[in-house]
This record gives sequence, structure tokens and C-alpha cells, in this order.
Amino acid sequence: MTLNPDQSLTPFAHAAGNRCFGCGDANPSGMRLEFLLAQDGSIVSLPSVAERFEGRPGFLHGGIIATLLDEAMSKAVRALGRTSVTRKMEVDYLRPVPSATPLRLEGRVVRSEERKHWAEAVILDAQGQALARAQALFLEFQLQAGR
Repeated sequence: MTLNPDQSLTPFAHAAGNRCFGCGDANPSGMRLEFLLAQDGSIVSLPSVAERFEGRPGFLHGGIIATLLDEAMSKAVRALGRTSVTRKMEVDYLRPVPSATPLRLEGRVVRSEERKHWAEAVILDAQGQALARAQALFLEFQLQAGR
């Protein structure tokens, strides 16, 4: 599931005042991930995740790995113009994910049916080796006025 390297990437904007743990600029404790949109609708992030998100020294906590994958997939759904929440997610932890080193995170929607969107994501190291993968089902929802 790696993007064609010839694809150009454009910034994928977040809402002002976003407090999301994964991508919110307004969350001082968050990861503040930045995302890019590929021509094919896939989402890419190129983080170097801080040591403060480690489990074992030198490696990211499993919950943080799941967060990275979830963020990439949810942004891929949002790139379709849909607001959604994660309904079910399965993570394959393939290799330890190092902290404070360049990573590549990719996510894409693989199927949509009405309010349901199935997505997949991968975390790659600098050599392009897959470190973790996930698949998830997202459910669309409508924000209520005043929220």
C-alpha cells in the first residue's frame, strides 16, 4: 500500500481551534500531526514522533502506534468530505516503531457504502519497511447545531 513516489502532495488543512490529540494545533499535549493529500485521495504524514510518546525506551507505545494509524485512516475519510468516527479497527504490529526518527504514515479509503467507509493505513520506516498496518470501519455522522 505505498504511494507512487511521483505523486505530488498538497497540505491537508485542519479546522481552526482543533483540539484533537493526534492532529490538533490547539492541543498542547497532542502529537500535532500534519497531513498531506495525494492526487489519488490517499493521505500521507511524515512525522518524527517525540520520545515522550514511548512505551519501551526508543520505541513508540502501542497505543500511539494505533493512534497514528487511526489518524491516517480518519483523514482519508475526511478527504472524501465526510465526517466520521472509528467503529472498529484492527492493528497488526509488525516491528517495533522507533521514536524520534523519520516515519511515513499512509492512509486510504478502500471501500464506501452509504455511511460506512473501510480504510487501511501503514507506518513505514525511512527504508520503506512496513512497521505496522491497520484496517478499520468508519461510520459517518452529522454534527448537531451548537456542537
